[in-house]
Amino acid sequence: MTAMTQAPDLFRKAVAALQTVRPRPEMTLEAVRAPQRLAPWAYALSCETTDPADVPASGRLVLLHDPEGQEAWHGVLRMVVFVRAELDRELATDPFLPTVGWSWLTDALEHSGATWTALGGTVTETSSARFGEISGPARTDDLELRASWTPLDEHLEPHGEAFLQLMSSVAGLPPVGVTLFGHRQA
Repeated sequence: MTAMTQAPDLFRKAVAALQTVRPRPEMTLEAVRAPQRLAPWAYALSCETTDPADVPASGRLVLLHDPEGQEAWHGVLRMVVFVRAELDRELATDPFLPTVGWSWLTDALEHSGATWTALGGTVTETSSARFGEISGPARTDDLELRASWTPLDEHLEPHGEAFLQLMSSVAGLPPVGVTLFGHRQA
């Protein structure tokens, strides 16, 4: 993150809004170094699931700001998300997985009350097999979601909440306040 004292007011307000978002107990959320070449101003959050009973998932939410705007953005702010999660083999072979993965994002944005335009992205399924001296499981299956959208104002709390909801869905966490059978809360 560049020096906030020199940042445009709109960017400072947008960052402050994202800093109010609080993750649920099964997640860690922290500010991390943002990409420097995508826009004049950038801020990033990293999120990981921490409950070993759930699907290992990690993600990053990046806020970009270009006071001049960028044509493809249709605005001066842009949200970028990258989420990755390990999958069990059965789920990885589901032909509807990309569609379901995308709906996790769109549903989270809609349910959070976020307002946006120019939403686009990809959902990728990967399978990796390990050979030789590489340690780890013989095979892994992963889901990756990459997307970006333009918020319609600097009130980004709903966008941050949508990111956390997306992370919950990808990790298979139950709704807040719901305990799955076989899981105990400490």
